[in-house]
Amino acid sequence: MGAVLRRHANALAAACALAAAMSACGGPQAKPVGQTLADTTSTSPSTTTTVSTAVSTAVSSTSATTTPPSVPTTTTTAIAPPATGRVVVIDPGHNGGNATHTAEINRQVPAGRGRTKPCNTTGTATQTGYPEHAFAWDLAVRLREILTARGVKVVMTRADNAGVGPCVDRRAAIGNESGAAAVVSLHADGSTAAGAHGFHLAYSSPPLNTAQGEPSLRLARAVRDKLVAAGFPTSNYAGKDGLSARDDLAGLNLTERPTVLVECGNMRDAAEAATLSSAAGRQRYAEGIANGILGFLG
Repeated sequence: MGAVLRRHANALAAACALAAAMSACGGPQAKPVGQTLADTTSTSPSTTTTVSTAVSTAVSSTSATTTPPSVPTTTTTAIAPPATGRVVVIDPGHNGGNATHTAEINRQVPAGRGRTKPCNTTGTATQTGYPEHAFAWDLAVRLREILTARGVKVVMTRADNAGVGPCVDRRAAIGNESGAAAVVSLHADGSTAAGAHGFHLAYSSPPLNTAQGEPSLRLARAVRDKLVAAGFPTSNYAGKDGLSARDDLAGLNLTERPTVLVECGNMRDAAEAATLSSAAGRQRYAEGIANGILGFLG
């Protein structure tokens, strides 16, 4: 009997030694009945930390829990578009119905500095008949799309290219009433001077209020610089370095917001008319002007 007991004791000791060795080496461990996947916590798609206790009727051992290296967490933060919530008024010059409503557009309205002038005009056109009002409207729509995508609230002074007006004093009032951070009036010139080409930005001078001073000049410079960067030449016949101080434009005289008027180019110059008449050219103008506005808004 004693010999038998010694053989059982030796066998039990050997089993314990084997179990201990397997635990120390990270070998497989028996999963207790009833243990489920709830004991496993995922830390990454390819790494898990498992907590388990191997229980045996013959062997009792505790396995060390190994915590894997922490997995770096990357947080992607959406970059908010600049100028979110700011208001920009876009004023496409003239209108498609002006030519057939001469009495209405010739009505005199306040123009600032104690002057009056006609409600509106028909605008100019290229030698091939592409009208300024159509150019201004198409450019305004493109500009609105770019600015809206960047979080800017855009207000247009006219709803389409088939109406009449609005009058120049009303256009200025729309900018004032909207509390615009910037007002940009879109035009193209019609100079018949030989070789006249290039864009220029008009601003009120001498200023009649604070907004017409430094803020408007800063807006003019910002748009000028981005149009130059887009490859457009500054005017060789109006203003200086693409900027033109004016005291005779109603929209500039009556504004209480930072305001500029862009003469994008000369429709009577053949080469420039080709750019103004093309969709690709108008898109380039829109992108340059938009970049200038966004830079001004900061």
